Amino acid sequence: MQNFPLTTRFAAQNRITNPQGQAPFKIPQPIRDWLFDPGSLTRRLIAAAKGDFVVNVLRQYRGYPTLTEQQALKQPLRSLSFIREVELICQGKPWVFARTVIPIHTLQGETNQLTALGSKPLGAVLFSSPRVRRGPITAKLINSNTLPQSTPITQCNLWGRHSVFFIGQQSLLVNEIFLPESPLYNQ
Repeated sequence: MQNFPLTTRFAAQNRITNPQGQAPFKIPQPIRDWLFDPGSLTRRLIAAAKGDFVVNVLRQYRGYPTLTEQQALKQPLRSLSFIREVELICQGKPWVFARTVIPIHTLQGETNQLTALGSKPLGAVLFSSPRVRRGPITAKLINSNTLPQSTPITQCNLWGRHSVFFIGQQSLLVNEIFLPESPLYNQ
């Protein structure tokens, strides 16, 4: 697989970090296509899995985001959030671990429905609403031993991304980590 350097325009539109916070670095083109796809990851996974797609809810709870998540959301330290962790299962295998962080103050009115999605994919809600806009995508190379214990993987380095979504003036953060079975690694 050949690596391609980032262009200035590309780096300006998207952010890239590695475990030590150093940026930018090279991302192979096929991986870049998955990481910086601005569309619905749910739709892309369903297409890649030929419709064999299930959301497995690992846990949902009120808790405190990580420091990185708080910074991305521009939240004060120790701000309580609704956190949802799921596996996106395709063709019977977990392809993506997703962690959504929704500040409690975001859960007003219609956005309160986001706590009751069950096995419905969040992407189906976000990408069907004209009121939702997405901020820049930040890509990361992540060591799996730094992930929440509910992440169903062994120790390795994985590609991930996060972005803040805005529903009106309210924000939420979506973290997506591509697991070893994901087609991101098999191109």
